[in-house]
This record gives sequence, C-alpha cells and structure tokens, in this order.
Amino acid sequence: MRRPVLVIMAAGMGSRYGGQKQLDPVDPQGHIIMDFSIYDAMQAGFEEIIFIIKRDTEKEFREKIGDRIARHVKVHYVFQGINDLPEGFTVPEGRVKPWGTGHAVLSCIYQTEAPIAVINADDYYGKQAFSLIYQYLTTHQDDEKYRYMMVGYELGKTLTDNGHVSRGICTMDADGCLTDICERTHIEKRGDAAVYLEEDGKTYKELPLDATVSMNMWGFSNSILDELQARFPGFLEQGIAKDPLKCEYFLPSVVAELLEEGKAAVSVCRTPDQWYGVTYREDKPVVVEAVGRMKQEGLYPEEFLK
Repeated sequence: MRRPVLVIMAAGMGSRYGGQKQLDPVDPQGHIIMDFSIYDAMQAGFEEIIFIIKRDTEKEFREKIGDRIARHVKVHYVFQGINDLPEGFTVPEGRVKPWGTGHAVLSCIYQTEAPIAVINADDYYGKQAFSLIYQYLTTHQDDEKYRYMMVGYELGKTLTDNGHVSRGICTMDADGCLTDICERTHIEKRGDAAVYLEEDGKTYKELPLDATVSMNMWGFSNSILDELQARFPGFLEQGIAKDPLKCEYFLPSVVAELLEEGKAAVSVCRTPDQWYGVTYREDKPVVVEAVGRMKQEGLYPEEFLK
C-alpha cells in the first residue's frame, strides 16, 4: 500500500476575510494555521504534501511557507484555475468565483496515485484528527466499495461569533458510517443555538449543537480523483444552467452521490477537538489566543518547522 499524502486546499479567495488569510501569522513566531496542521500531520506519520494553490499566488506562497516546509517533508504544487474545464465548456461571462472544493481536489489527479487526506488551509483541526485519518488510510483498502473516511466535529465547536459559515451536516448509521451529508451554506449562531437559512433565503431552521459536521477533513483512496473527473461535466451542465456565476462543485456533494449509488462506504471518526479558523478577520484574535494557550499547555513548541 502506498503511503498516504496530505492534500491542502489553499486556493481559496478569502473574500469574506479580506486578502490571503492562509498566509496570515497567528503567533509571535510567525506561524500560520497551516504550520500547525502540517506539524500535526508529520507527527501522525505523513511525509508528503500537495498544496493546491492559484498560479498568481505561487511566488508568495513558496516564499512564506512552501520552501520552508520543503525542508521537512516532500512538497508538490498543483494549481486550481477557473479556466481548467473539460473540453466543450467555457467560463460563464462575469464569473470570478472558483469552482469549489471538488474541483480543487480534482487538480491532484495527475500528481499522485496514493491515498489522500484532504484538509482546508485555513482550519485548525487538532492533533487527534491527523492520527485518526493516517491510521485509517494505512489500514484500509477498497474492496466491493470505495473505503473512505471523514473526521467529524460537533457543530457547536465549529461556529464563529462573527458571521455565517458553510458546513456539511452528517447523518450516520448505527455502525458510525455516513449515510447522508447535506451542505448548508448559511449557518449562524443564535445565542446558545445554531440555525441555517433554507434555500428560499427567508426561512431559518434550528440545528442541534452536537450535530456531526464535516470540516472538509477527508480520507480517500485514489479512486476519488477518477470519480471527481467523471462527474464534473455533469455538474457543469446543470450548475451553469442554474447559477452560472456562483455554482460550486462541492466535494461533500460528490461523496453523497457515491453513498446514494452504493459505490462508497465512509467511516466517520468523531473527534472532541475544538475547531479554530479565520472565516472572518474578526476571528483572528480567537485563534491567536487559542494558539497561545496550546503552546503554554505544551502541545506545540515555541519554534517549529523553521
């Protein structure tokens, strides 16, 4: 079995945050959130990383993180571009938005044949999550179904006080396997509760704070790349017709299709860890305080990955 590779999605525009949030330091030593994820991944056993970035940020990305990380693990780059479409498709006039997480991961199709762990660049996942995903990917292989896994978080531990977020709301069976995942693109805190905005844009419904959600931390066999490629044209046909400027090819949506078709089984490994992220600029002080506290507790050294 090939050793799993860590895939980090770092091509996001950061529009709500303002600027390249993935490269913004969160401690006095200049570490960014990705540093903590990479450090935790290395501790878990990962030795190779694929960064998904935009071509126009490559120089800054290499200077601020890539060249430094390459001193510790093997590093590759792939590029997510809005014009990277199958034959017969063109970018709708006026569209500037990337095509989503499914399209991002599809960028890796010619880079690796190994199992992959997929994470967001701007999320802090916690140490346990990387141990769980590495252990799964090194002990499971596809059989009559694709054998995937997802690290699940408690919804209440993934919300921000500063606006709405997108989360994949998960349903599991008695064995802890994913049966459904529904992408909610507008979830916000309301006092001690969480609510999401329905598709009509007017109605809110409550969600339990202990609901299991996806934070886009997935473990896949390499089969996911072929499935993403095969399904992308169908998504484009429907998505462009319905919402040409904003439709997105969501990774969880593809997983949901595979579950419905009986082609995949997804084990959900829940972690009690608190998620931290910088969806909005106002989130940064919370992350900075958390990082300082974790360092004081000895979870991270003052200096690492230098």
